[in-house]
This record gives sequence, C-alpha cells and structure tokens, in this order.
Amino acid sequence: MTQKKSKSIKNALPVMVRIWQRFSPQIQQQNKLLITSFIALIAEIFLHLLEPWPLKFIFDYILVPNFKEKISEIPLFQGLDPFSLVAVLAIALIVITALRAFAAYFSIYGMSLAASNILTEIRAELYSHIQNLSLSFHHQVKTGDLITRVTSDISKLREVTVMSLLPLVANSCTILGMIIVMFWVHWELAIFALAIFPIFIFATARLTKKIRGIVKSQRQREGLLADVTAESIGAIKVVQALSLQSMLENTFANQNRQSFQESTKAQKLAAGMERMVELLVGVATALVLWRGVHLVMGNHITPGDLLVFVNYFRIAFKPMRLLAKYVGQIAKATASGDRILDILDTVPDIQDNRWSKEAPSFQGQVHFKDVSFSYNGEQSILKNITFAALPGQRVALVGASGGGKSTLTSLLLRLYDPTTGGIFIDGHDLREYKIQSLRRQISIVLQESVLFAASVRDNIAYGDLNASDQDIEEAARLANAHDFILQLPQGYDTILGERGATLSGGQRQRIAIARAAVRQSPIVILDEPTTGLDQENEYAVNEALDRLTEKRTTFTVSHNLKAVQNADLIVYIEAGEVLEKGTHQQLIYQGGRYAAMYALQSALGNNCDRPDSFSVQV
Repeated sequence: MTQKKSKSIKNALPVMVRIWQRFSPQIQQQNKLLITSFIALIAEIFLHLLEPWPLKFIFDYILVPNFKEKISEIPLFQGLDPFSLVAVLAIALIVITALRAFAAYFSIYGMSLAASNILTEIRAELYSHIQNLSLSFHHQVKTGDLITRVTSDISKLREVTVMSLLPLVANSCTILGMIIVMFWVHWELAIFALAIFPIFIFATARLTKKIRGIVKSQRQREGLLADVTAESIGAIKVVQALSLQSMLENTFANQNRQSFQESTKAQKLAAGMERMVELLVGVATALVLWRGVHLVMGNHITPGDLLVFVNYFRIAFKPMRLLAKYVGQIAKATASGDRILDILDTVPDIQDNRWSKEAPSFQGQVHFKDVSFSYNGEQSILKNITFAALPGQRVALVGASGGGKSTLTSLLLRLYDPTTGGIFIDGHDLREYKIQSLRRQISIVLQESVLFAASVRDNIAYGDLNASDQDIEEAARLANAHDFILQLPQGYDTILGERGATLSGGQRQRIAIARAAVRQSPIVILDEPTTGLDQENEYAVNEALDRLTEKRTTFTVSHNLKAVQNADLIVYIEAGEVLEKGTHQQLIYQGGRYAAMYALQSALGNNCDRPDSFSVQV
C-alpha cells in the first residue's frame, strides 16, 4: 500500500487527488453539473467578499462631520441625504446576502449531487472489480474486510466529499479572495493579518499526518470486526454447539475496544487542531486591531478600511476554524481511500488476454497436457498431469484427500491457470477464449450447494440468465425438484433464506442440479455432490445427476470407487500426480493403488444402493 507523507494542507488530500485522476471518465460525465456549481461557487465567493463594503461606506461617508463633501467623491451617491443613503446601503446588504445564499445553495447542491453520482459509480466499479478478482486473492483477504471496503469505506468517502471536501474548496477560495482584497486595501495590515499562516500550515500538516495514521489503523480494525462478525454469524450453529460464544465475544470486545481507543485518539487530535486555529485567529485579530488603529490615527487608512479588515476576520474566523476541521476529516477519509484504491489497483491473476476470442460451441473433447500447478510458486499441487476425455465421456477423478482432484477441475474452469502445460478443449488452449464465454459452457455441482437469498426461480435461472420459465421448469423436473418446489409457500417464487437455509440438504442440491441443467452445457463437473445426504435424497440426487450428465463430457471428483466404477476413464491421483488411469476393469487387473483402495472399501462395506450409477456417492 502506497503511503504519502503529508507535509502541507495540500498533501492532506493525496487519495482524493488519486481518485480524481483515476475516475476522470465518471467525473467528466458530471461536467455540466460541476461547471454550473463552480460558477455558483465563484458568485458566492464574490458576494461574500462584497458583504462588508456597505458598512465601509456607512463609516467613511455617513458617520463623518463633513458628509456632503465626502459623498460628493462618489458620483453614484450624489444628491442623496444620509438617511436615503443608509436605506440604499441597507437594501444593498440584504440583496448581497440573499444572492450569496442563493448561489451557495446551487453550489452546494450541485456539487453534492455530482459527488454522490461519481462515488456511486466508484462503488459499482469496486464491487465489479472484487467479483472478478482471482480466487487466489479471495483466499488471502478476509470477507468481512472486503464488505467494509464496499460499504463503510465508500460511505465515508461520500460523506467526507460532500460534507468536508466541497466546503473546504469554498472556504479556501473565500479566504484567498479575502487575502487579495486585504493586500489591495493596505499591504502592511494584510501582512499582520497573515502572520499566523506559516504556523497554521505547519501545525495542521503535523496533526493531519498523525490523524491519518491513526484512522487508517482504525479502518483496518473495523475490517477485522466485520470479519469476526460475519464468520461467527455464518457458523452460528457450530458456535452454539461448541459453546464458543464467550470466547468469540471476548475476541470481538477486544477488537472493538481497540477501535474505540483509536477513534477517541483521532477525535482528540482533530479537536485540538480546531482549538489551535481559534487561538491563532484570535492572536491575528488582536494584531490587526492594534496596528489598524495606529494606521487610522495616522490617516493611512480610513475607519471603514479597518472595519473591512475586522469583518473579513469575522467572516474568515469560521472558515479557518472549519478549515482545520475539514482537513482533519479528509485526513480520516484518506484511510478509506487507500483501502479502496488498494483493491482497484489489484490486477486479477486470471483475465482475458488481448487476443482472447469468444469460445465457439464446444464438442466436449478435453485434454490435460503436462499440467503442473502451484500456489504463488511454492510447493507443487499438481505435477505433469496428462490425460484426455472424448466428447460425452465420463471421467472419474479419484484418490486420497488433498491429492489435487478439485484443483484440477478449478483449472478447467480457469479459476487458476496452470504453472506449466496447458488444458485444451476441442484442440484449443483455454487461454485463447474469453473467460466468461468459456465458463458459460461448463456446468458445476459442488459438494456444498450454494444458493442465494432470492426466489427458487431466480436461483435456477442463475445457470442461464436468458432461460425462460419453461426452461426453468424443465430443468427442475430433470433435477427431481419440481414436485417439492410446488409444495413451497409460493412455489417457484418462494424466496429462499440466505444460502438456502430454509431447505433441506437434498432440496438445496437438487436446485443446484437444476441450475446446472438449465445451462445445457457440453461439459459438467461434479465435486462429490451427494456427500452428507440421507438415502432417499441421495437416490433422488443420483437419478438427477444421471440425467444431467447424459451425453455430456463429465468430470466427477469422488472418494467412493464403487460409485464411479462404470466411468469411461478413471484417473487415480495422489500427491498431485497421476499414478494410474484406465477403466475399472483395467485398473483392477493392474493390481495397483486403485485396486488396493477398491478392495479396502469393499472389505469395509462401503455400500452403494445403486452400484450401476455413475453419480458420486459417499
């Protein structure tokens, strides 16, 4: 993660600048709104600077003994008596104030709307980017932390941009305009007024750096809190069964306490920054009054000029105090911005190449050629895997746990790429095709079926978003799911609980099979889809799997050798290597590892209600 040291107020906004540069296309879409808002901002600043001048005229041209001589110096006011001139100047003050309020409204509303539109696009891009990051990234990053970045961190950026950054720009421009007018009125008095600025800039830069470091740590800790919460709630059954509530509560309380302490420290520094600004502005005001009175008495400036200076300090006091507050808040936002840009700067390990093309309709011939794979270049998970499946063949991947069977199917889906070697479908390397067009032609049923908190109809349709209601119903019939779906409260429109928690394991698995079936893909992957099912559900699922895999190239991961003995090709994998391959009869005849494992399972009574079924049973 890139860390930039803040050495000035300007450098308190490094992440905002990076976001501005990175999301220039989204910003350009808001150009009209931003330009209109900026014009309104300029008008507001001009009117703000104009506000004290009616009082200057009253002091210099009315509250003087020789009124007529003074008023004759201004052609616009000639012929007016004192009371008429006061009325004109009072009305002018009201008009200036009203116009300034009108301009401020359009400026704030327009810029706030533009900022919200831009940050909404950023959140959408961040979510999309996370969805497309490789599995290797998701295995390393905590889920709760990612959720915090998409929700809380983006909200913090939106809040700070609308509530701090835009007012900071307006107040900074106002102060700059005041400085210019001060020098125009009297340069020496302006220098007295600006004497505090070097101290102000130095102090705020130091405090900003400290606040940013503390809040960055706090945001990371909030990510940990979100992760602990998501993990414990997601496994609530295990937590309660093992009586882990107290232990997890202590862990959460410890993280929560540290987050609170860091938040308190950041608030303390921000409050100290605001009080420091108040003190500095007070000192500067005293200096201006002291020197200003001397200049008035020496006829170097008029009482009205001094009044303008004092009023500018009255007006500038709030912006300068808020300036410190805004800088502190923006320093807090940089922590969230860093975390967002960290994700967006992460390049997916698996992505389309420049020359990638849309995959044609596959015939289903799959060839693993000298495939090796390792995570992060460390210990090899797969070593020189070579075998081929013809269209419509059923291939069983068997062997001890941890041998690399599921990893092999992940490579076929291009969730990872081989370290060496290649995987070919119909004679073409997978990497020649666009990822989405490849995966659309592969169906998968996992050991743990994953359903979403949506309707049954939608969960099945996720297999093919273009599927019609008729297609969905046919897929459900194929999966032996149609009858129990009709018995649900709203049938196909029944909303499932999170991860399908309102259904039994067998029902969830049959909906997952329907989702795979509606895809009508030429290649099917089954990763122990009947594990943990009772006999009745196992039979229904196996029957559905037989129909799903008919005339399709199928790869089945299994530990139950009897369940896959009718496969066209059995590949025995151990420690990442293919030790044996062939049909069931050929491997039994060879008398190797497969034959020994088959004999052991038979001796232990690893029965199968449907020994002729190809589908996985455990």
